[in-house]
Amino acid sequence: MIRVLVVDDDFRVAALHSSFVNQVSGFTSVGVAHTAEAAVAASARLRPDLVLLDQYLPDGLGTSVLRDLAADVIMLTAADDSVTVRAALSAGALNYLVKPFTPAQLGERLLAYARYRGQLTGERGLGQDEIDRAMAMLHDADAPAAGLPKGRSAVTAQRILFAIRDAVAPMTAVEIADATGVSRATAQRYLADLAQSGKLELSLRYGSAGRPEHLYRWRGTSRAGGGTG
Repeated sequence: MIRVLVVDDDFRVAALHSSFVNQVSGFTSVGVAHTAEAAVAASARLRPDLVLLDQYLPDGLGTSVLRDLAADVIMLTAADDSVTVRAALSAGALNYLVKPFTPAQLGERLLAYARYRGQLTGERGLGQDEIDRAMAMLHDADAPAAGLPKGRSAVTAQRILFAIRDAVAPMTAVEIADATGVSRATAQRYLADLAQSGKLELSLRYGSAGRPEHLYRWRGTSRAGGGTG
């Protein structure tokens, strides 16, 4: 389970963002803070994996304490000026979401973060391709059509992604075709594209005879399968 600290000066907004977090499978809000000082203290006490950080706080700017939070940070703020964006990214923010935003937009970035985090688990050495894939996962914001060939339908891609996300186990192309109502050939095309873009993980299942089956699994956190982190 990925533990999240929400920092916002507005009590109602902080509670709302906290509820958004708890609606995303694999994430849990472990606390809220309303000032820069309280954010640093809460981060030290609660040791979250991720902080959702506002910029405008009563006792200072979010970017002024970002490095002191000892956690990954995504900025959630109304500040849309280039100076603040540069300051946040320079200080180490992994992503930046401008208010107002929808629960879905926040959820997309959280799931992208979960995929990024999953790619970098353990203490093993990483190849450049793995590092590149992790960075792509972090910033694709779970947009279903991102990275897909021209002509693919975002709606179909999303339907396939959601079917796999909600599955209790990895799925074959035939199972996905049956679950989504598309043909097997269509499912195979989209699955190959989605695996190539890093949104799905591909593995093989070998039977007693014949060709191995391709199995597809959600790279983030399955609704049925528990947490990441």
